[in-house]
Amino acid sequence: MASKDPTLLKLHSARSDLKTLLQASSEAQHDIKETEKRFSLYHQSLSTASRRILPLQSLTMSRKALDARITRAVSPAVELLNTFKRTEGLQAKLVTFSAELSSEKSQQRRLEKLVEYVACVEEVKEGIENICEEVEMVVQRLQEVVEFVSRTKAADQDRDMRLKDALVTLKVLYEREVDEMRFEGLLDQALLHVQDEFEELLLRMKHRNMKDLLHQHGGEERELGSEMEVETLRRISTTLAANDCMDICIDIYLKARYRRAAKALMKLNPDYLRTYTPEGIDEMEWETLETAITLWIQHFEVAVKKVLFSEKKLCERVLGDFMEGLVWPECFIKISDKIMAVFFRFGEGVARSSKEPQKLFKLLDMFESLEKLKPHISQIFEGEPGADICTRFRELEKLIIDASSKVFWEFGLQIEGNIDGLPPPQDGSVPKLVRYAINYLKYLTAVNYKTSMIKVLRTQQTWRGKDGSSSIETSGKETLTDEGLLKHAISNVMEALQRNVESKRVCCRDKVLVHVFTMNTYWYIYMRTKNTQLSEVLGEKCMKEEYKAVAEECAYLYQKQAWGALVKVLDGEDVREEGKGSVGRVVSEKVDAFFKGLNEVCERHARGVYSIPDVDLKEQMREATVRLVVPAYAEFLECYSEFLNKKGYPSVERVKGLVVKAFDGGRLRRKASTSGSLERDIVVRDV
Repeated sequence: MASKDPTLLKLHSARSDLKTLLQASSEAQHDIKETEKRFSLYHQSLSTASRRILPLQSLTMSRKALDARITRAVSPAVELLNTFKRTEGLQAKLVTFSAELSSEKSQQRRLEKLVEYVACVEEVKEGIENICEEVEMVVQRLQEVVEFVSRTKAADQDRDMRLKDALVTLKVLYEREVDEMRFEGLLDQALLHVQDEFEELLLRMKHRNMKDLLHQHGGEERELGSEMEVETLRRISTTLAANDCMDICIDIYLKARYRRAAKALMKLNPDYLRTYTPEGIDEMEWETLETAITLWIQHFEVAVKKVLFSEKKLCERVLGDFMEGLVWPECFIKISDKIMAVFFRFGEGVARSSKEPQKLFKLLDMFESLEKLKPHISQIFEGEPGADICTRFRELEKLIIDASSKVFWEFGLQIEGNIDGLPPPQDGSVPKLVRYAINYLKYLTAVNYKTSMIKVLRTQQTWRGKDGSSSIETSGKETLTDEGLLKHAISNVMEALQRNVESKRVCCRDKVLVHVFTMNTYWYIYMRTKNTQLSEVLGEKCMKEEYKAVAEECAYLYQKQAWGALVKVLDGEDVREEGKGSVGRVVSEKVDAFFKGLNEVCERHARGVYSIPDVDLKEQMREATVRLVVPAYAEFLECYSEFLNKKGYPSVERVKGLVVKAFDGGRLRRKASTSGSLERDIVVRDV
């Protein structure tokens, strides 16, 4: 029954499990004791090993520190050696490029190889710079390692010796070979070669034919050099500057481009520029000087607008990267300065030379050309570098304005000073001075010079402290416009000319000749200025009142003095007072006196004593004289023909022909008549 009780069975099972657990615990306790014994033995072994390993651990740490020091020093040294190898390879490449450049004939291929050559030079230079920057640091680190190893004896003797040898080698490299690579090696030779190529390429860039530029109006000259050439020059200049050769580069550029620009202008044959002193210019023949000034105007324009403008653009493109663009303007001005100075000298010499009247028009040409060049000068020579050239240009313009003004005013003074107290020309013709002065003023008031002369006069008035606006005040009353200013100036010359003519008129004792001279002169002045710019400036009314009216008055006086006496001889009042027996005698005497007077007058006209050069005036005077003389003679013959029947006196038509021939010019030829009286005939001759 007990075996069948569940509670007893559970107790019996628990007792059995507890017993087994106690037995296992006893065995575990025994195992723990055994393990503690083994751990104690292990601990003793580890302590012993630790005491033995500690020196080795310290040595290992020292080894690692030494390795780190050596690695830190050796790695840059290895990299430095690799840089040496690359640089040596590039130097060998330079030699190859140099040989290829020398043998290349094609210009395009040569430029391409030159660019490659310059690029190789830049790489060599960069490699050498890297070596120079690193070698000192590498030597310093090796020095530190050698000192550390020597001090700590951390390395074996062989390694110590190798480190010392490496240090000595790098020191020698630093002290000798690096400087040689920088200043005496292939890089130096390559830079010399690049300089030669730089100069050769600069000299190869030529300006176009100067004769073509001389006749080219408008537009600008094409840029010098191709894009490839300019880019090559820019690369070369940059490379030279980077290698401390900027001064050499600039010097080469200045000499080469000045030489090329000057040579281009020399093709225009400007030999006249050799004479530039006022004394030398005064000694030149006028035709030679006139041609020289014309050439100067043309050449100066070409030099500024074509040659120097192209040089400026080339200079900017090649040297524009230097010092943030501060170098190239100075270089361009140095190239331009000598060229501009040559032109300035000649212009200044002309302006300072003697003030002869004929120089006015060439001075005005020079002034107008400078006016047209002024904006180009300001643009091309802008900024501080070109200030001196701009200043000298303004000074030249001022000299020319002053010279033009003086020449014009002195022209009037010369006319005034030509009052010599001598009578007019023996034939009563227009004096050369009058012809010259009128043509001079007509030319001055023509379209080509009128505007320029007004500018000169206006500028002169401004310089003298007058109002520089559209008008100036004279005498505190009258306001002169530009046209009025020119009229005032020309009127002064015309008044001087009038005084000169009047002085000759006063000195003439021949009453007929004085009227012929005055008539010819004033008629010439009026007719030569009629419907011209000069007449517009002076005013048509003024010309009629002061010249035409005087000429007409003198024409009347001439006719009255020269031909009126003949008509008076044929007056019939005194004939009617005579008795019938003496009428025939008086009539014959009158006719003889008439033909004697006619002969004298015609003779003087035929000899050119009373010359009337103007065709229209001569025609008018001939017709007027015929109307004066011939009707009077015809009337006399008609009234007293009964007393002249036995006389062989010329007919009315014959007298008319004689009068006409007198004005046509000729000499008289005497013929005997049946009555014993003289018949005068005029043989036409060329005058």
